[in-house]
Amino acid sequence: MNTAHRSRRLAATLLAAALAGTGLTVAAAPAAHAAASEAVAKLPITSYSALAVDNVHQLVFVADSNVGYYQNSGTIAVYNFAGERLTTITTNQAHVSGLAVSADGSKLYVGLRDRIEAIDTTTYARTVVTYANVDYCGREVAQSGGQVYFTTPLASSVPQCATAETNLDAVINGVHTRTGWNDYGDLLLEAGGGDKMLMGQPRNAQAANPFITVYDTSGPSPVREAARRFADAEGKGALDLKDLALSADGSKVAVADASAGTRLLNTGDLSDAAEGYRALPAGAVASAVAFGGDGKYIARGASATGSTPDLLVQPADPADATAPLEFAFEGSLDGDRVAPRGLEWAADGSRLFAVTTNATGNQYWLHIIQPPAVQYDTRFTGGLTHSPAQAAAGEPLAVRGRLEQDGPAPAEPLKVRATRTDAGGTHDLGTFTVKDDGTFTVLDEPGLVGDATYKVSYLGDLTHRPAEDITTTVSVGKAPSSIALTAPEEGSLKTGVEITGTFTAQGKALPERAVLKVTRTDRLGTGTLSSVTVAADGTFTVNDLPRTRGDADYTVSWPGDDLHNASSASATVYVRR
Repeated sequence: MNTAHRSRRLAATLLAAALAGTGLTVAAAPAAHAAASEAVAKLPITSYSALAVDNVHQLVFVADSNVGYYQNSGTIAVYNFAGERLTTITTNQAHVSGLAVSADGSKLYVGLRDRIEAIDTTTYARTVVTYANVDYCGREVAQSGGQVYFTTPLASSVPQCATAETNLDAVINGVHTRTGWNDYGDLLLEAGGGDKMLMGQPRNAQAANPFITVYDTSGPSPVREAARRFADAEGKGALDLKDLALSADGSKVAVADASAGTRLLNTGDLSDAAEGYRALPAGAVASAVAFGGDGKYIARGASATGSTPDLLVQPADPADATAPLEFAFEGSLDGDRVAPRGLEWAADGSRLFAVTTNATGNQYWLHIIQPPAVQYDTRFTGGLTHSPAQAAAGEPLAVRGRLEQDGPAPAEPLKVRATRTDAGGTHDLGTFTVKDDGTFTVLDEPGLVGDATYKVSYLGDLTHRPAEDITTTVSVGKAPSSIALTAPEEGSLKTGVEITGTFTAQGKALPERAVLKVTRTDRLGTGTLSSVTVAADGTFTVNDLPRTRGDADYTVSWPGDDLHNASSASATVYVRR
């Protein structure tokens, strides 16, 4: 556990109880305050192959593949939705890989080394569905259109698995059937609503340009519909597939692509959706993806280090700007990253199940996360004010406002984001904390003279809806300058007159030292003396030999520039012989 990030954890009492002892870090930006509860179980496995959810009996099944030797036994760990392990099923001398739960929740279909079994989800009794070709690599299992589909890699040893030819097989009306579809590598299967099934190909030496395809499984054999490969004519942009998922309504396909992040595609033709998801945090590599069964959220899993988020839970609609709930998994109490294909949702969207692993991939954890079920309204009230009343270029300016939010007080303060738009364009000013009373202050130093429009936004989070933006326009003037003189009361024609002074220009620093104009007015008229350059500390000296007796008025002036007002000062010296 990285103790340097403990201060970022959620502070609500209920959440603190749920997180006690887990080591989970909820990232600070931008949605660290969103309410969510979470339970963690250490899995009794050293390798991972599949995750399946029985929504009828509220059970979670996690498979330990344990491939590598033909006599290895597999393990299926069974948990309830509270994270309690109910039993562990051992498949003697038959490693276990793919899992799929029947539509009615009565059976768990399991891919074993040489067969497909059905496990009763209440008694855990096992029956053989069909025998299959011996598998050395691990199978994918899916139920779609009322039939069971599974992959059969044609490899005789583990080193051959990555590039082995793999068949898509099925159990159609109880009979083992070879569908005729096949390709190279560990083909992934994912079933969805509307009798649709996805098949995707991970990158391998036999597939430089892997594919994703959609099958209609409503009939006695799968019918291929849309298909797509992603590399361009130069071979760039090829898919690096880690996971894939169908949206709740079946209209979209989300793809965890280790090279491109989270792709969002249209199911009909697998074209890119008109609007996709924002990029994963810098340094995070996509590893898993899953849509919530109720259609509200999507979970995006990743492999990342340190405090970089490994899991984002956000609205499934990419046009919804609500900030995601971010999780950074760090250390021996919760793992270091989301395992490939390690995300599943409860059908009602009430829970997200995430399998994480450590950096070496020999330990695993099951996280059961409950996203917020309710969102509350937020609004800006009272408009924006600013001080000082007259803003000046290069001078500090404070823009103040108030954000109200419904519902319970957040565990951590809300944050607003501000921008300034002026003649130089739009500038992001960053985020600013909202105080307990709802007030906030945006601090800025406008750099140009003219109108500056400040816009303050609250994008929301999984607990709060976004607020309508609020704006104000501030007239920014030139910064003041000043000249102060210290002159003697009297001077003489012989010894002359010496005047010292100080020049000050507020706001943005001058690009060069100021040059001051000096004039002298006496009974003979007005004349311009030599100009003086201000020293680095703002001081200057005027030396003059007067030309006549009597009062001599000295004026020192600066004309100003694009960002500063002009200034001047005068002093009168009586000149004697």
